[in-house]
Amino acid sequence: MGIDIFKAVTHLIFDLDGLLIDTETLNFRAVNKVAEKYGKKYLMEDKVKVLGKRGAESTQTVIDLVGLPLTVDEFLKEFDPIFAELVKDVKFMPGAVRIVHHFHKQSIPMAVATSSSAEEFELKTKSLPDLFEPGKYFHHILTAGSDSEIERGKPDPQTFLVCAKRFDPPADPSKILVFEDSGNGVLAALAAGMQVVQVPDPAIIAHNQAKPTLIIDSLENFKPEIFGLPRFDQKIMDAL
Repeated sequence: MGIDIFKAVTHLIFDLDGLLIDTETLNFRAVNKVAEKYGKKYLMEDKVKVLGKRGAESTQTVIDLVGLPLTVDEFLKEFDPIFAELVKDVKFMPGAVRIVHHFHKQSIPMAVATSSSAEEFELKTKSLPDLFEPGKYFHHILTAGSDSEIERGKPDPQTFLVCAKRFDPPADPSKILVFEDSGNGVLAALAAGMQVVQVPDPAIIAHNQAKPTLIIDSLENFKPEIFGLPRFDQKIMDAL
């Protein structure tokens, strides 16, 4: 793609799971631990269909795809303690801290828009408090799974449109760049009239049907200048 196809932006929105923190790997392991009890397997092509969905919709999709003889509540009763133990060791995705620190230093307004509920967000990030401390780096964090304004999850654009509205002043969607890992997230951002950089899990690239503005293999390889954003200061970045 030529650089001339990219438009300058003023605001950034980041997905959480699989984009800033490596929870998708842990989620995949936890689902398979449950599935194995019933002689089933959660496949990568199943995961692609679930990514970006929220709450009970996400859980029901997993149950249906895997063919588990469980209700949503029954599944969560088995899944939650497994995931809660695994997520204690959650790590940042490569380049995540670097990119957030850079844009914070450059005073670029940023937000997080996740399909997680507020409770799930707290569980996933409590071992990584600094980056997600309220108001420190991100102007706001939208937890779509429990937000009263969000009626429809990704791939519907509502999550990103509400997130854009909560900047102060509200941000023009056409001036927002979204960072996503999931196809559903890419579809949601594009439907909201935003540009989107996709950083997909290498394991799902073969199943990826989304057509983002730009696709990269790691946040470490993002070049801000092609979207009219300040270049990385290599000396500062090397210190992080």
